[in-house]
Amino acid sequence: MAGLIGWLLTFFILISLIGVVAFQLVCLTDLEFDYINPYDLAVRFNKIVLPEFVTQGVLCIVFLLTGHWFMFLLSLPYLWYNVRLYMQKKHSVDVTEIYNQLHWEKKQRLIKLGYLIVTLVMCLFWLLWTIGVDDDEY
Repeated sequence: MAGLIGWLLTFFILISLIGVVAFQLVCLTDLEFDYINPYDLAVRFNKIVLPEFVTQGVLCIVFLLTGHWFMFLLSLPYLWYNVRLYMQKKHSVDVTEIYNQLHWEKKQRLIKLGYLIVTLVMCLFWLLWTIGVDDDEY
């Protein structure tokens, strides 16, 4: 039962991360089509970047504490990338440079989204596997 709760917790954390990255992607698309100005985009982005990084860190800690070593190792590169961005102070969006960096920022968010979807699919597989194993015990 504890394994099932751990997988459910990671599932909901992954869903929240996918929501944050999708929101960032929608904001970038809105800027590209001129539905939002760069100042509003920077405010929205810079509010949710750090919670995204913290949520990814919490996900890694949950994987580590629940003993899901493979998933922990799978999520470590994403955490390392986020920490590297934060340490180099490249995690926030600059209003004056956003149009020059728009293509790169969109590509970065698409890669993150793909990475998170692959992780979510693997998490769902292990969640269903755990449910199947728990049913066999009774």
